[in-house]
Amino acid sequence: MKQSIPTYDLSDISQHSFLIERMEKRSNSSEDKLLDKGIHRDNHYIFTCMESGHVRMMVDFNIMEAQDPTIFCVLPGQVHQGLLMEDVYGWFIAIKADLIPDVVRSVFEESLEIIQPLSVDTNWIEKLNSIANLLYASYTDEAFTTKEGFLIIQSLLNALTGMFSFIYSCESYSGISGESRALQLTRAFKILVRKEFKTLKSPSEYAETLNISRGYLTEVIREVTGKPAQHWIHQEVLMEAKRLLAFTHLTVKEIAYELGYSDHTYFSRLFSKLENMSPSEFRAKTQNKQ
Repeated sequence: MKQSIPTYDLSDISQHSFLIERMEKRSNSSEDKLLDKGIHRDNHYIFTCMESGHVRMMVDFNIMEAQDPTIFCVLPGQVHQGLLMEDVYGWFIAIKADLIPDVVRSVFEESLEIIQPLSVDTNWIEKLNSIANLLYASYTDEAFTTKEGFLIIQSLLNALTGMFSFIYSCESYSGISGESRALQLTRAFKILVRKEFKTLKSPSEYAETLNISRGYLTEVIREVTGKPAQHWIHQEVLMEAKRLLAFTHLTVKEIAYELGYSDHTYFSRLFSKLENMSPSEFRAKTQNKQ
């Protein structure tokens, strides 16, 4: 175990800002540098479209399993590990965040639930497959050397990731119709929490950054999510704490400082309250399973 969780950059596997690979009867292999990395994070998005096969993976302590037509997305920073891959046909796409439209990123970055693999019908598979084939055919060094070539690539990337986000967005916020002001504010809050949870700890600080009152922020977040704003701040802190406890040798005190708490005893009390066990107990429990 290391002092930090390995984080891979897209430049490790591609000289461009994205990579698309066709998977043909792909199975687990220790020589597969693309898929067999052990427990790690990526600093880019990963989109997968599986036409057939069987996959099992761990993402932030949740075991995800899928068979046959399925799409899935792993976000930058999420800790994950491939556990099983059998006879997989489909597409693997890794993309840096700056190549993904904001409207697409928002669907995943502001998700209030764990992103799960989604089963899709053959019509969606055919559409995704057609765009992926065009993108794969356009993925040449020559295409990246001209503005026109890159425009084609960017347009195809927008179409492909847009399909992913459209399918996922149909699963989200089903109880709220339209793009209401409350939903817009919740989206902005979720983005901010993901970026600033190590430095901003209270709803008041987020409300100030968003130029609204604390009362209005609290009311809106509870209306949309059913949970108070502080809950979502704590959830980001808790998830990163669990990652560091499970997958590094950092002490509890070091983890507290890493997460922005100068008082490590306060951090320990907060973790215990949220998780119903102490940081040391959580570490022992998860490492015994590995």
